[in-house]
Amino acid sequence: MDEAGAGRRRQNEVYRAGVYGRSPRVPVGIRRLQERAKRALDARAYAYVAGGAGDEATQRANRAAFDRWAVVPRVLRDASVRDTSVELFGRRLPAPLLLGPVGALELVHPEADLAVARAAAATGVPMVFSNQGSRSMEECAAAMDGSPRWFQLYWSTSDELVESLVHRAEQAGCDALVVTLDTTMLGWRPRDLDLGHLPFALGKGIAQYTSDPVFRRLVEERAAAAVETFLGIYSRPSISWDDLAWLRSRTELPILLKGVLHPDDARRALDEGMDGVVVSTHGGRQVDRSIAALDALPDVVAAIGDRAPVLLDSGIRSGADVFTAVALGARAVLLGRPFAWGLALAGEAGVRQVVEDVVGEFDLTLGLTGHTAVDQLGPEILRRVG
Repeated sequence: MDEAGAGRRRQNEVYRAGVYGRSPRVPVGIRRLQERAKRALDARAYAYVAGGAGDEATQRANRAAFDRWAVVPRVLRDASVRDTSVELFGRRLPAPLLLGPVGALELVHPEADLAVARAAAATGVPMVFSNQGSRSMEECAAAMDGSPRWFQLYWSTSDELVESLVHRAEQAGCDALVVTLDTTMLGWRPRDLDLGHLPFALGKGIAQYTSDPVFRRLVEERAAAAVETFLGIYSRPSISWDDLAWLRSRTELPILLKGVLHPDDARRALDEGMDGVVVSTHGGRQVDRSIAALDALPDVVAAIGDRAPVLLDSGIRSGADVFTAVALGARAVLLGRPFAWGLALAGEAGVRQVVEDVVGEFDLTLGLTGHTAVDQLGPEILRRVG
């Protein structure tokens, strides 16, 4: 709990610097942030991060879903002291926010995942290491000391490789596994297709593999290049509910299934021994014209109840978005593209600023609506307007 509050602290920092003619290193508003990042990145890098599936209807739906909800502020409530923290899998986090997995970040900045890890550690916000990272999980973990970190897992065609990645995540101090289920095949992504660009085919975003002893052995056995080996084994379209018991038996870490949009799938995930779900459309990158993640959230929350935490990914752009998602039942949210834009513009400092801006706005929204703690938020403080 902080008497000043993250929002006022961030405002004071910006306005005091402004007295001396200094403005924030990256734009605070998401539209200008993305515009500046677009100018800073080459066409392939920008297309990879910004792009979505098909006509990008799911991306637009993810944002439109937030516009259908309005906050109803309450007044004359003492909100001078606020607590934005939440508990998740035994950790007290500074806010209901994690940095979601974004692959191939070397396209965006030379320090890639390492810069993100340092920013996450500086803010106390957990980082979800990408399975398609440009730096190994061990290198990133070494830069984070005791700060929280999770690992995203893509289920390879090699169970031996999956087991090796899980073991490495345990050794790297990860608090949870996030099994991404909506990318058993790459979605139809016109921006990348028009440029003929897949970063993994160029050896980018495969550091978790090239640093893995099982993968290196597979490369030798196949007498193939690392890229060719990766392309042949990275994803397993045949994965089914029956496979979860095998993974559950391989680790004691909490396991969350990411990409859940249907309440029946959420219920079954818990029945199969999983510890939570992430409601996600993969940022609109996999299935065009999918239901928006925020639209799916209330039914998933209702299906699970208090049995396990439900997180939300896809469409989060601001602290007000975090507020809305939490009010609709998300225990926490995953931030994606905004921190990538900050990384593009200012490396570690850019990521840190984006995180501080999102948490600061969340803190102020909490207080300005008459609330002092995250557990006070619920659907009753919102009105559906569309």
